[in-house]
Amino acid sequence: MMAFINQEAVEKADEIDTKAEEEFQIEKGRLVQNQRVKILEYYERKEKNLELQRRIQQSNMLNQARLKVLKAREDHVDQLLEEARRRLGEVTLDKSRYSQILEGLLLQGLFQLLEPAVVVVCRQADVSIVEGVIDKTIEKYKEATKKDVSVTVSKDHHLGAHVSGGIELLAQNAKIKVSNSLDSRLNQINQQMLPQIRTALFGANENRKFLD
Repeated sequence: MMAFINQEAVEKADEIDTKAEEEFQIEKGRLVQNQRVKILEYYERKEKNLELQRRIQQSNMLNQARLKVLKAREDHVDQLLEEARRRLGEVTLDKSRYSQILEGLLLQGLFQLLEPAVVVVCRQADVSIVEGVIDKTIEKYKEATKKDVSVTVSKDHHLGAHVSGGIELLAQNAKIKVSNSLDSRLNQINQQMLPQIRTALFGANENRKFLD
C-alpha cells in the first residue's frame, strides 16, 4: 500500500515538474519574443531617425546651394545695374543728346503734374542746359494740354553729386514731387523689367507659375 502511495506521489511530482517546465518554457519563449520585438522596434526607430536626419541634412545642403545660386544671380544683376548706372553718367557728356533727354523728362514731368507753376531741381552743372530747353518744352506742353505753365529752375537747391543726371519737378511749395532723375528712372525700369532680365540672363524659372 505504501509503495502504491509513493508511486502516485512520484508520478504526481513528475507531472507537476513537467507542467512547470512547459509553463517555464512558454513564459521564457514569450519573454524572449517580447525582447526580440522590442530590439527590432528599437533598431527600426533608429534606422528611421537616421534616414530622417539624412534627409534633413540633404535638404539643408540643397537649400544652401540654392541660396548661393540666388545670391550669385542677385549679385550679377546688381553688377549689371551698377554698370548701367555708370553708363548713364556717360550720356551727359553728349550735350546734344543729353539736352533732348532732359527735354523729354521735363515734358513728361509736366504731364504728370498738370500744375500751373513748377520748380525744376537739377545738378548744378546742368542748370544752363535745363534752362535752354524750358521754352521749347512749355510750347509742347501748351499745345498738348491747352494750359499755361510757369517753369523755373531752382537756384538754391540742386541734385547731389552722386546723381547721374536728370531732374526733379516740384509743385505746390514742394508738396508734390516727380523724380525724373536718370537714377530713379533706371531703378523704375529695373523693378518693372526684373523678371524679364532674370529670364534673359538665367532662363525661365520652371517653379514660377506667375509672372510679375
